Amino acid sequence: GLYVIVDPDATKGRDVIEIAEATLRGGASVIQLRDKTRDKGEVLQIARTLRALCDAHDALFIVNDDADIALLSDAHGLHVGQTDLPVGEARRVLTPEQIVGRSNNGVEESLHSAGQGADYVAVGAVYSTTTMGKSGRTSLGPDMIRQVKQAVSAPVVAIGGINADNIAEVARAGADCICVVSAVTYADDPGRSTAELVEIIESAR
Repeated sequence: GLYVIVDPDATKGRDVIEIAEATLRGGASVIQLRDKTRDKGEVLQIARTLRALCDAHDALFIVNDDADIALLSDAHGLHVGQTDLPVGEARRVLTPEQIVGRSNNGVEESLHSAGQGADYVAVGAVYSTTTMGKSGRTSLGPDMIRQVKQAVSAPVVAIGGINADNIAEVARAGADCICVVSAVTYADDPGRSTAELVEIIESAR
């Protein structure tokens, strides 16, 4: 399915809850909240609202980086980067039911994340992107998704520069889930853009 990151720095000034709700109506399977700017008290309230919205749409809600927010909001899981909490340390904060995903830039990092017990491995940037922060990741191309799929048993989430023009190629590469940011959150109609991407994924598979 489609995994959408909502970030107040990438919504063209619109409310992240509004964007998330439209995206869920459009058929998104996963919503991740990434918020590097607000105070944690405010982020927690937003996270709790998003968790309830995701429950209403039978979708997963993931919190980026902040294990305490993930725990207190009862999120379905936490997503961490290579320099964030190790998967095992994050699990000490979370409940046993909460999942942990980890960002990776190729086969070696994905194997390491899988070895730490990550519930899914995110691989990217598949294409050039400006919304993945200061990670400095190089573009990997969709063939890297195939390579990681062969190397690990955990579900593989493709991320980075994915849009309506290239998402079919990523789906055909075997990604279990495909993550987007600007392709939905910058769209004039996020719900419609989500529905179009979901339809392309389903057709490609």
